[in-house]
Amino acid sequence: MDKIAVLIPCYNEEQTIGKVVRDVREALPEAVVYVYDNNSKDRTVEVATEAGAIIRHEYKQGKGNVIRRMFREIDAQCYLMIDGDDTYPLDCAREMVDRVLKYHADMVVGDRLSSTYFTENKRPFHNFGNSLMRFGINTLFRSEIKDIMTGYRAFGYEFVKTFPVVSQGFEIETEMTIHAVNYHMQVDNVIVEYRDRPEGSESKLNTYSDGLRVIRKMLQLYKNYKPMQFFGILGGLLIIIAVILFLPILLEYFTTGLVPRFPTLIVCGFMVLAAILSFFAGMILEVMCAKDRRDFEYRLNRTCSDRREKES
Repeated sequence: MDKIAVLIPCYNEEQTIGKVVRDVREALPEAVVYVYDNNSKDRTVEVATEAGAIIRHEYKQGKGNVIRRMFREIDAQCYLMIDGDDTYPLDCAREMVDRVLKYHADMVVGDRLSSTYFTENKRPFHNFGNSLMRFGINTLFRSEIKDIMTGYRAFGYEFVKTFPVVSQGFEIETEMTIHAVNYHMQVDNVIVEYRDRPEGSESKLNTYSDGLRVIRKMLQLYKNYKPMQFFGILGGLLIIIAVILFLPILLEYFTTGLVPRFPTLIVCGFMVLAAILSFFAGMILEVMCAKDRRDFEYRLNRTCSDRREKES
């Protein structure tokens, strides 16, 4: 088992990967550096090898698929994950690793948004999307995560080996964040500097299509992890709409004694029934989520025992 494993997912990062690997080796000389290539069509693999990294491959395209492979194959006391695009200086790497090794943090988030991200990043919709995701997740899950979409994170062994990777693309960061918050893991924020990609290096993130996938993933996980709240809100909205449609009918009945709009009245009745069903669905799923949290604690304890056996 490695003490510190640095994981770098890469796709066509020939221009920057060599510098990133050298910076990591300088900042964390005791770490083992793994570069996971995701079907690069340039010299990413050759440059990373020359810089001293261990090369692994994931042939199924997508950042989520790469992270699934990394977490499955590598055993370490601490994992530091960083992008290969040279947008994150390594001066905070030691502090992030120490938060895991010394203070037992399950996940450490490299917080770009509290430093230079909004001035360095030249893509305004990316800036807006990051702020929107931070507000949405912190509001829905009552958390205090400072940067949801950062690719600069550190993890403990227990987090990595109990995190079920489902996402295939860039929504993986959202999934990791919500997983940690939902299971009450220790999440620390470390402010890191951010610099924009060097000229000639292109982002693989599509602002609109990937942004929509991230928002969909957030709502999907909210439904899965907080079903009572999700279906309670849905039921409440149905009740409000039904009441708004029903009030004119009720007032007209009190005025004239007639009910001329029976179709609307029937629709109101079905909406109220749907709201009741939504409420009870949320209750049933909430019980299942409570059982899942108990099962997760059992899996977490087993993982801790496995780590101690590998360390001994």
